[in-house]
Parts: sequence; structure tokens; C-alpha cells
Amino acid sequence: AYGETLDRYEKTFIGHHGFFMTGVTDYSLWLFNFAFAATAATIVAGTLAERCQMISYLAYSTLLTGFVYPVVVHSAWSTNGFLSPANMAPIANTGFVDFAGSGVVHVTGGVTALIAVKILGPRKGRFHDNVGSLLVRPKKIQGHSVSLQVLGTFILWFGWYGFNAGSALKVSDPTFADLAARAAVSTTLGAASGTISSLTLSAFIAERTTGETLFDITNALNGCLAGLVSITAGCALIEPWAAVLIGSIAGVIYVFASDLLVKLQIDDAVDAIPVHFFNGMWGVIAVGLFAVPEYLQDANGRSEHVGWFYSMSRGSADATLLGVNILGLIFIIGWTAGIMLPFFLVLSYLGWFRADALEELVGLDVSYHGGPAQRGDENGSHTSTIMTDAMKSYRYSTEMRKEGDDDDDDENLNGVDDYIGDNGEVELITPHYGSA
Repeated sequence: AYGETLDRYEKTFIGHHGFFMTGVTDYSLWLFNFAFAATAATIVAGTLAERCQMISYLAYSTLLTGFVYPVVVHSAWSTNGFLSPANMAPIANTGFVDFAGSGVVHVTGGVTALIAVKILGPRKGRFHDNVGSLLVRPKKIQGHSVSLQVLGTFILWFGWYGFNAGSALKVSDPTFADLAARAAVSTTLGAASGTISSLTLSAFIAERTTGETLFDITNALNGCLAGLVSITAGCALIEPWAAVLIGSIAGVIYVFASDLLVKLQIDDAVDAIPVHFFNGMWGVIAVGLFAVPEYLQDANGRSEHVGWFYSMSRGSADATLLGVNILGLIFIIGWTAGIMLPFFLVLSYLGWFRADALEELVGLDVSYHGGPAQRGDENGSHTSTIMTDAMKSYRYSTEMRKEGDDDDDDENLNGVDDYIGDNGEVELITPHYGSA
């Protein structure tokens, strides 16, 4: 679907050759785009964590990386893409400018995640108790290791240099070497600024609402990722001061977008939607505001339409680049939603989307993969033992009912509601399996 032809004047919606790598000779470009496609899929995986069936992960990852994303990347980056600035006759003589993928990668993954999580629903106990009553205060489900969150964030930050600076594609030419170096600097400043702004804002909000100043490390980490996402579209096309400003705004967007999802009762397990969807859009818009004429010339070979603020410095109010980038966002959101919305609805209708309620409480690592992710829990945790026994009990009960057994042998077996209290907390008092 990405395939391009030698005719750079031709504009197409989808590539029409190179499927299954037939005739492909540039393996490095394929591998580079493979990494981008995989990134789009992992955004969705984080959002749906702890309640999505394994078959759904495999199904949507195949569709997203095999068809939905390739059409987006062809349209935006291929020399034949109808939105691409690499075409010899780009739309509005500028094209959709997204240097490293804020829109192409992150908005594609983010809008898919938003659709999927809305259909899938929240985790048990997140917004409602066991009888379906709305909790006065949504229950915040903490991750099991902040240390691993920090480590993962730094790994992502390091990998982002490959995505952003690597999008220059070569450094043998001094012009492209400068693009790569500028992209690396902007990436660093955007990430750091997002971290500081999100941490500061969340601490201020906590102090205003609770009277205590709380520096939430999770907000800082996601603010860092928000800054990285937002800087991706224009990393090689903006000045360092603009990178600081874009990253700082990204941290603010993340905090408010995260709160908005909670108010809408949308349960994003890792806050991927505020990070990738909202800040992916902001990153694309920021290009239309801050893209420097000289840097656009270096990257795309034209600078007739530049960032809006630079247009005003020329004595013009030309917002063509901003308008085309917004058009590109509309295309990405519309195309992705048009394919993935009916797909997830069908998955849900077939019963292949949401994991079983008690499997969710036990943990999908136990129910799908044969054991807990942390071996310490397996040997030393009473909670793990109880929940594993509860899973066995549930399966036994289900099998008996499928066989039409009307005996009362399983009348004491606990159902899913026996493990969720009125406040939405998981209760592990199960006398049937012995005293605690």
C-alpha cells in the first residue's frame, strides 16, 4: 500500500505495487517504515490493557499495520501521495508537512485507541461498583512498578532520536545532516519541556484541590512522551525556542486531556490517547505555525507557504500550510475511523473483543499465558492464589453449565460480583477457599 512509482507527478490514494515486498530493493526504507507501523499498533495495545482478548490484539494489529497505516503513510510521505510534499505538484504547492509522524503515526494510533476503548468499555471497578452504580470518585488503578515506567520512558526517549533524526534518511549530505541534528535538538528540548510543564501543572492543580503539593511522577513521564509526540512533526523544521514552547504546551494539553477522559468515563489504561492523539494533532498544527522558511526549503525543496507566524513577519497572513495540515489531520482521522470503527463493532458483536470478567480480575497473564508476570506473586502472594483458584472455580462452573448439569455441586462457587465490593474495590475474602 505504500508503494510509489518513478512518476512524481502522479497522485494516488493507495500504492499499487510492492505488495508483500515484491520488487522492493530498498530494504532499509521498508524496515524503517515497519518500525513506524508497529508503533501505531502499540499505542492501541496500551490503551486496552487488562481487558482485551488476545485474538483482538492480533486482529486489529494486522489490519492497522497491514492496511490502514500503509494508506496513511503513502498519502502523506510517498512521492505519489495525494497529500505528500514530496510530490512534484503537491496540494496547494506545499503538501501535508509532517516530518517524522505526529499525524501519520501517532494520530493514526491515537484515533484507533479512542474508538477501541469506547467500544470496549472501562476496566472493572474503574467507574462503577459491582451493581453498576457510579462511583463518587473514579478509582485510579495504579501500575505495578513506577521504576519500570521510568525505565520505559527513557527507552522511548532514546528510541525517539532514531525516529526523528532518522527521518532525515541520510547524513552524507550536509543539508540533511543539519536536518538530523536539528531534529535531535528539538526532540531533546520538546521532551524536557513537556516533562516540566506537566509536572508543574499537575502539582499546582493538586495543591489547589487538596491543599497538598503532589509531584506525580506518572504525570511527568507522560508529559515527557507528550512533548516527544508533539515535537515529532516539526522537529527538523523549527527553531529551538519553538521546540521548548511546543513541548511546554504539550504537557499542558496532556494534563487537561487526561482529566477530560476521566470525566467522559473513558478508561485509557496508560493515557495513550492524551499523549498520542491530542498531542499528535497539536504537533501537526504546530508545524503550520512555527515552520521556518529556510528549513522547509531544505527538507521539501519549497518554502512558498511557511509557518503562519513567519508568514506574518513577511507582511502576509498566509495560513496555507496550516490549512493543508488541518486537512491532512481530517483525512487521517476520517480514514482510520472509517475502517476501524466497524471493525471493532464487529469484534464486539462476535464476542471476540472483551475478555471475560473474571479473567480480567485474575489477570490476563494468568488466564491467557499460563502464569503471573511476576513470579514472586506466584509463590508468595495470597491474593494471587485466591484469584487463580477463583479462575479455576469460574471455569469449572461454566463447563458444568454448558453440559447442562443442574446439580447444586457448584452452588458455593463464587461469581465475578463476589470479588468486587460496593466501592469498586476487588475484595479477596473468599471463605470457600479457606480463611485469609
